[in-house]
Amino acid sequence: MNERAWKPNVTVAALVLRDGRFLLVEEETEAGIRINQPAGHLEHGETLLEAVVRECREETGYDFHPQSLVGIYLRPGAQGRMTYLRFAFAGEVVGYDPESPLDTGIIAARWMTPEALRAAQEKLRSPMVQECALDYLAGRRLPLRILR
Repeated sequence: MNERAWKPNVTVAALVLRDGRFLLVEEETEAGIRINQPAGHLEHGETLLEAVVRECREETGYDFHPQSLVGIYLRPGAQGRMTYLRFAFAGEVVGYDPESPLDTGIIAARWMTPEALRAAQEKLRSPMVQECALDYLAGRRLPLRILR
C-alpha cells in the first residue's frame, strides 16, 4: 500500500437517548443484518454537523439536533480494508416524518435500551456502536464550538 495515498473514511454518528432507549438502525450489510447508530460518510462540501443531521434523516426519518460531541473514534474496518474516523454526536430528535424514504439497505429505525444493545453485541455493525453508547452513558460531552 502506498502510505501517501492512505486516508481514513470520515464518518458521523447520531446518539439519541429518549425514554431510556437509543435510536438505532437495523441495516442490511455484506455481513448480514446489523445494528448501528444512524451514521454515514461525510460528503464533499459538508460540515460534520450538516452530515450528521443529513444521515440521521436519511436513515431514520427523524430530524436530529446535535448538542455536543461525544467522541472521535479511529478504527480499522473488517479485514483491514478501510480505516474509519468517526465523529459521534449527542443530541435530540426534534421532528419525524414517517413517510420519509430510508436509505438503501436500511430496514428500519429501532429504539433499544442500553441493556438490549449490550445483549446484541454479535449484531453490531462495529465495536464503535457500543463504544459510542458507553461513552454517551458515561456523560462524555464536548461543546460543539470545538469544531472549526
